[in-house]
This record gives sequence, structure tokens and C-alpha cells, in this order.
Amino acid sequence: MADATDVAAMRAALGLARRGLGRVWPNPAVGCVIVRNGHIIGRGWTQAGGRPHAETEALSRAGAGARDATAYVTLEPCSHWGKTPPCADALIQAGIRRVVGAVVDPDPRVAGSGLRRLRDAGIAVEHGVCEAEAAEINAGFFHRVRLGRPLVTLKLATSLDGRIATASGESRWITGAAARERGHLLRATHDAILVGTETALTDDPELTCRLGGMAARSPVRVVLDRRSRLPLHSRLITGARNARTWIVTAPSADPARQAALTAAGVEIIPLTAIDAGTFNLAGVLQALGARGVTRLLVEGGGRLAAALLVAGLVDRLAWFHAPVLLGGVGIPAIAVLGTDRLADAPRFERIASEPLGADTVAIFRASAP
Repeated sequence: MADATDVAAMRAALGLARRGLGRVWPNPAVGCVIVRNGHIIGRGWTQAGGRPHAETEALSRAGAGARDATAYVTLEPCSHWGKTPPCADALIQAGIRRVVGAVVDPDPRVAGSGLRRLRDAGIAVEHGVCEAEAAEINAGFFHRVRLGRPLVTLKLATSLDGRIATASGESRWITGAAARERGHLLRATHDAILVGTETALTDDPELTCRLGGMAARSPVRVVLDRRSRLPLHSRLITGARNARTWIVTAPSADPARQAALTAAGVEIIPLTAIDAGTFNLAGVLQALGARGVTRLLVEGGGRLAAALLVAGLVDRLAWFHAPVLLGGVGIPAIAVLGTDRLADAPRFERIASEPLGADTVAIFRASAP
């Protein structure tokens, strides 16, 4: 069992790792601290775009003081050459005496070889400190490595009885300012955000992060638009040169429409994975994973939410509840699931809950089947 000093240092590294969420894909978000004589002398986290890596950043800040120090790293140091040298080698060359790791990197190019390289160099290695916390931070990266798709978080903002609008369609605003700000923070920590065609047409959303000073952290906007119906004057299209925008469409969509969207700055993703006239959502997620997306936030609408849930493709729920009731005629956040038995219903376990003004947000993780 790790001692309190190791846990405290690792939690500092985990806090640094979280800074990279939504910014470092397709790489993992990693944090590293260098500790010598009980003091942190170097801090680092994966930089935007995935490099430099956390260890390189921390070693650079520690300088010569890294010799005989302890490095705390939230993910096993890489051991392969990519666009940068292996971090395991950098730790060895810096004279690090001890490395404390949180979780093994499942990437087949690493998968334990980084830790072995450190041990072979005579460095004392301990592993598994704050492992569960570290695994949760990089659950998206792990999903992409193991399953070829991003971690999917379904975000819902509803009344207490699960409605997103009145029967007339009025929905602004069910939740208050604090909840809406937290929703924008969710966008900032995800690589991409997904909506269906009807939500894009009805709401004309921007899908950007509008927190002060965080516009650059807006996720890639992704729209499922099989027939490329999104109007050229919509906010998503007119803003495509400032915020990356992908439209997933069928190859049979009007070529002239696709050309106009491309000219507006949109990236078209033609997808042949279509079942009964609708997208095969597993195929959509695989296509996004192939483009490096590790964390996907889904914001609408009810039919898309239901389809993902039925397909077993929702990994996390971020559910914002407002203390208001809209009744049975209100528009539900989730369309019909077609579930006749409780045993077949999608199940989740709550992993966090927090009040946000008058509202509440609860985070749920999909239960193992």
C-alpha cells in the first residue's frame, strides 16, 4: 500500500494531467511531478496536440536537480520512438532514482515495456498508486486503444422528471447559469461534441466553449447529417473556419451540397455504415476513433440518445437536473428505448454528484453487463 507522501505527489500529478483533457488527443493526458528531498522541483503535463510529453516538461523544469530524485507519472512512460524520443529513456538519462507510476499504458507499443526499461536501468519502480483515478482520466484514450472508438459521455440537462422542453418546445433555460457554465466546461474537456441533424436544424447551436478565455478549447463539432441538409447560413457552418467542424454524411448526399460545405471550411466524413436509412452508430464511433478522437460528448437529441443507449455505446452520463417538473406532455430527454424487461434496461452507477446553484449534476458510469 502506497504511503501518504506518494499518494499526495501522485494526486498533484493527476491534477496536472487533467489540464490536458480535450487538448492532447489522440495522445493520453499525462501529468508528472519530480520530487527531491520532499519538495516538488519540476511539474509537467502533456501539451496541446500531444507533445511535448509530461515527463519531458517536468524534467526540463527540474533541470540538474532531477538527478537522484523521484518522478511521479500518471501513465507508464512511453518506450517507443514516435515524433519524440521515449520518455523512459529521458528519465534514465536525467538520473532519476525512483519512478512511481499510476497505471500501465495499454498501447501495444508500450504495455509494460516502459516500466521494464526503467527497472533494467537500475531505477526503483513502484506501480499502481492512485490507479483508479488515473484510469478514469484516460478512460477515453484506453477506449480508443482497446475498442477503436472514443469514450462516449451523454450530457442531459432536464427537469426532475427527465424533460428537456415543454410541449410547445420551450427549453431556455431549464437549468441555471452555474449548470450551463459547467456544461461549457464539459465541452472544454472533450475532444469532440456530437449532435444529430434534427438538433442542429432546430436549435442552430454553436457547440463551442463560451467560458471566458477558453474559446480555444472548443471541441471539434460533429454533426450526423446523412443528406447534408445543414443550411450554409447555420451557426455551425458560418463558424467552421474558426472552430473545426465535421459532418458525417452518406456518400450519396448531393455532391454540390458537399462541395459548398467543404468550401465553407467543413470536413466531410462520408460513411457507408448505414442501417435501414440511418447511421450505424458503432461505425460512426469507429470513424471518429480513426481520426484520433478519444473523448466524445453527445448533446442531442432524444432519438440520438436513445439509439446510443440501445446500442450500448454510452459510457458516461452527465445529467444536469433542474428543480422543476414539466409533466408527461413535456419533451423527453431520451426517446423510446423499446425495453420491455427491467433486466434489459441500460444501467449506470453514480460516481459523482454536485450542487450547482439550484440545480444538480450527477455523473454516472455504465455498469458492466
